[in-house]
Amino acid sequence: QVQLVESGGGAVQAGGSLTLSCAASRYIPCMGWFRQAPGKEREGVASSVSAGSTSYADSVKGRFTIRKDIANNTLYLTMNSLRPEDTAMYYCAADLRPLLPLSADHMYTFWGQGTQVTVSS
Repeated sequence: QVQLVESGGGAVQAGGSLTLSCAASRYIPCMGWFRQAPGKEREGVASSVSAGSTSYADSVKGRFTIRKDIANNTLYLTMNSLRPEDTAMYYCAADLRPLLPLSADHMYTFWGQGTQVTVSS
């Protein structure tokens, strides 16, 4: 079993920045960030899989950066140039399978409790 604890959400104005953190209780190779806005389906934001490969949703490329601190079993998501459409509950997810695609959120086994990000215009 793996526990994931997210932190770092909050409310910012458009153009601002936030960094989310996800502390895992042990090393786990495949980790990602997902988000769900009210009335919308959950979507993949970014992932960091085994061998250091990263993936990003097109909507966040160039604005968000995912980083995995292996020594501390912590995943970060730095979000710059935030837009109102980035408003959502952000979830950290992880799985022991090393190479899950970002689109396969239904395959991730372990999930955090979520942290709210609200971007005002």
